Amino acid sequence: MRRLLPPGPKKRPIVGNLFDMPTRPWDACTDWSKEYDSDIIHLDMAGQSMVVLSSVEATQELLEKRSSMYSDRPPFPMVNDLMRWDFNLPFMRYGEQWRAHRRLFSEEFNMVAAQSFHQVERTAAHTLLRRLLADPAGFRGYLRQMTGEVIIGMTYGFEVQPKDDPYIALTESAIKYLAAARVPGKFFVDSIPLLKYIPEWFPGAAFQRFAKEGRVWSEKLREIPFEETKRRMAAGEASPCFTTKALHALEGEGRKTYYDETTVKNVAAAMYAAGADTTTTALYTFFLAMLANPEAQRKAQEEIDRVVGGLPDFETHKDELPYVAALIKEVLRWKSVLPLGVQHYTNEKDMYGGYLIPAGSLVIGNVWAILHDEKVYPDPHTFNPERFLGANPQPDPNAAFGFGRRICPGRHVATDSIWIAVVSVLAMFNITKEVSEDGEVVEPSYQYEGGAILAPLPFRCTITPRSAEAVRVVEGTGV
Repeated sequence: MRRLLPPGPKKRPIVGNLFDMPTRPWDACTDWSKEYDSDIIHLDMAGQSMVVLSSVEATQELLEKRSSMYSDRPPFPMVNDLMRWDFNLPFMRYGEQWRAHRRLFSEEFNMVAAQSFHQVERTAAHTLLRRLLADPAGFRGYLRQMTGEVIIGMTYGFEVQPKDDPYIALTESAIKYLAAARVPGKFFVDSIPLLKYIPEWFPGAAFQRFAKEGRVWSEKLREIPFEETKRRMAAGEASPCFTTKALHALEGEGRKTYYDETTVKNVAAAMYAAGADTTTTALYTFFLAMLANPEAQRKAQEEIDRVVGGLPDFETHKDELPYVAALIKEVLRWKSVLPLGVQHYTNEKDMYGGYLIPAGSLVIGNVWAILHDEKVYPDPHTFNPERFLGANPQPDPNAAFGFGRRICPGRHVATDSIWIAVVSVLAMFNITKEVSEDGEVVEPSYQYEGGAILAPLPFRCTITPRSAEAVRVVEGTGV
């Protein structure tokens, strides 16, 4: 059987490739794919078979065309069993429970339904502008605040506090543990599930203590905002949102029967958790990209000035700004937020390209490799929105949102939030490199931290209003 496996790095006895995964596994998997001249490689993580797909062709054939075989998720011992994230739609095993959750999520957050959240997104973007005008150095915190306002507002109907909001703080704490636990190969328990039964006091069981801390936050994330929404509903104080709408639909003569209250709680928490970090990270990358390619910023602003002439709205301008659309696509491609996506899992063996994919394999779509394939995206490490324009545009970076039946169901809301933030900021502000007291331009590092989510390390930039009129317009959004 070993001769039929896809190529890959040499396996050590017992541990296989467990110690071969660096802090940036997407880079390593991309390099191995090139080294073995194969878009499918195989790794052995202490007995756990792992297959990595590094081309559009491979992911389309397996994760799209054969999606009935590849739509499951792995058991995720660390994330699901020990940290109790099994309620979360992206990590849920494939089956009837997942279908009910996915159906509810899709009904409320599909392309058409996403339009009902435009006012929430526009209001949050205007608040972002006022904060940037008052204190541009705090832009990272304001981007996270804006994303939190949108997600918490649409999910639970809460108004977020201007500073130190408890719900945003709750999300950040929960996501911090989740992001660390999701890195492939980081915790041995994911490769050797029996380790989950080791008590936390046992030597070498630091992962159990980490999981215990993370479990506290995952349970708070799921319970606290949901129960507060129910309390407000009972008191007649709740604002319209996903949770109130879904709970009301369980009542009365025409009530929905394919889901229950627990499903609503789980889907709300999934939206709350999944969108917070990924959307914020994409916006961080947007600001960094404007430093990497000032000409792209200039062209986007010229288009916005010509078409919008002020602050944008979805209904009038969403389809009238092709350069901005290309710029956002390039943000999603250039530094993929989820470079290895979320692992798929197959319960039965399969063949691809003459290679065996064993039953019980983790199957990973290497989003980074796909979106940095030089044959598809020439000069892939350069930020260049023009690649998506013209008579022969390069393919849209759809891999950024996942594959097959497990593609991100919240992608329409996420891209709308990114769009209104990007257009609003570029309409009112210039984003430039910082200049030192000596008059020297300070180059950002363009470095990213490793992990399940690829986020830029903290960087500084200068954010200035484009004109006195821009100042007046921004100040007017608060009236």
